[in-house]
Amino acid sequence: MKFLTEYRDADLVKLLLDKIEKTVTQPWAIMEVCGGQTHSLVKNGLLNLLPENVQMIHGPGCPVCVTPLNLIDKAIHLAQKSNVILCSFGDMLRVPGSKKSLLQVKAEGADIRILYSPLEAVELAIKNPDKEVIFFAVGFETTAPANALSVLLAYEKEVNNFSILTSHVLVPPAMEAVMNDPDSNIKAFLAAGHVCTIMGIEEYYPLVEKHKIPIVVTGFEPVDLLQGILMCIQQLEKGEYRLENQYSRVVKSEGNLRAKNAIEKVFKIEDREWRGIGNIQQSGFELRDKYHAHDANLKFDIKIDKVIECKDCIAGLILKGIKKPHQCSQFGSNCTPEKPLGAPMVSSEGACAAYYHFHQANNQLTSIS
Repeated sequence: MKFLTEYRDADLVKLLLDKIEKTVTQPWAIMEVCGGQTHSLVKNGLLNLLPENVQMIHGPGCPVCVTPLNLIDKAIHLAQKSNVILCSFGDMLRVPGSKKSLLQVKAEGADIRILYSPLEAVELAIKNPDKEVIFFAVGFETTAPANALSVLLAYEKEVNNFSILTSHVLVPPAMEAVMNDPDSNIKAFLAAGHVCTIMGIEEYYPLVEKHKIPIVVTGFEPVDLLQGILMCIQQLEKGEYRLENQYSRVVKSEGNLRAKNAIEKVFKIEDREWRGIGNIQQSGFELRDKYHAHDANLKFDIKIDKVIECKDCIAGLILKGIKKPHQCSQFGSNCTPEKPLGAPMVSSEGACAAYYHFHQANNQLTSIS
């Protein structure tokens, strides 16, 4: 399949690994921002194959994982109302709130539905005028256009029983927060290709210049990732710092203008609380005033106090790249996908889930520090 099989080519992988081995002369810590990149690195055993001098740090690029605990509790509270149909992508259902998950609430009888698109939720609201249909809108910039279109559609058709519970987070502010962390030793970044497909790459130039750090936009296949790692190392070894686009077959400098226009029309940028990390300024999307009738946070005016995280879960340290999943004392014992303590163990982009599910690709667990 074009643009897929060739990026899984074993000979190309060997060639890139050989070039990385010959190029690297000292230890370098590189963060892959996106959880999809983390899963690919782990699933394909690439962490085993990289030279010891190349340490991959797993970043906060899992929007489900960073959704605040009190917002999950709010979704659970709404789902338990008799006149509510709560809709979500499947990832969110098993993420633990302070007491239970949406999946547990669904098992107790709440009308919770897994959908592939928020536009389906608008149609559901049209067909059920006696119900309040709420879509739990979680994601990075990648899913924001579809959520924006759902609001525009509901607004234009006057579907007043549709609203979204927004938990959109933005990648560049998270990278800024990681670089400002005094415990961080990251020397380069692999930026998330799917986010840049929507937003373009322009907003990464200031980060490169301010922090004097290489950023390479990459895809998610083994060849994508290894080529991105090689591009980072080539810069680092020369003492250079630039923004480069390895994923140019998909990512354009300006991004997707129609998608960005929809986002701009519906959302504004506000401060956002990140689960396990804390408040990051100007790091989230909220609905503009024009669309407040479709804002579940305002429509239902539910006050949920900030909840203390499980003391045994180190998800925050993992999301900031300070710890690896296997360094958690609860990993694989008291914390499993069946009984998770934190979101990274159940999300399809969570680092803990990647390490748990791909044991054979993770023989490095005892050797990576």
